[in-house]
Amino acid sequence: MSELADFWNQRFTQPESAYGEAPNDFLRQQAALLAPGSRVLSLGEGEGRNAVYLAGLGHQLTAVDASWAGLARLLQRAGSAELAITATLADLEHYDLGEAQWDAIVSVFCHLPGPLRQRVLAGAVRALKPGGLLLMEGYTPRQLAYSTGGPKDADMLLEPALVRAELAGLDLLRCAEIEREVVEGRLHTGRAAVLQVVGRKPG
Repeated sequence: MSELADFWNQRFTQPESAYGEAPNDFLRQQAALLAPGSRVLSLGEGEGRNAVYLAGLGHQLTAVDASWAGLARLLQRAGSAELAITATLADLEHYDLGEAQWDAIVSVFCHLPGPLRQRVLAGAVRALKPGGLLLMEGYTPRQLAYSTGGPKDADMLLEPALVRAELAGLDLLRCAEIEREVVEGRLHTGRAAVLQVVGRKPG
């Protein structure tokens, strides 16, 4: 088991949910963009709050995470809500997103080392169907001035200019760095510097 998986398993085996029960605010605001019954891939889904929300709207969810503990909590939540979600235990370094097979890909606070992020985002562009959407929110390097969540390594944070380049091939309907109040459980609460992205694959 990788050091990364160990870290997240330890975090997700705590009695209290790390990032709360409610879906991410940005995702909830953008969910109306998804066509009914969309086939959605959620990257680094963790404990399942976003996947359960989208599945509850009638979408077909596949959730990928490196943590068995996170996915166990996701499946428990899905079961309680009587929702079917495909949970895939995988490190994104070795996960094949496929080609032109997803109506939407979601990445919410899924922070990766720079070189891996480049590969995953390029893979996401390939994996979206024509007309498919990427919905992404994550912390920018300005988040280091706050103590409200996120990695302490700037390489794992989202610099807007780099992300724009890494998403070549998508029409960016939104790519905005903003400051907002994030209230997501015990580990993401307070004023934060985030990048919000909505990208559509042409076609």
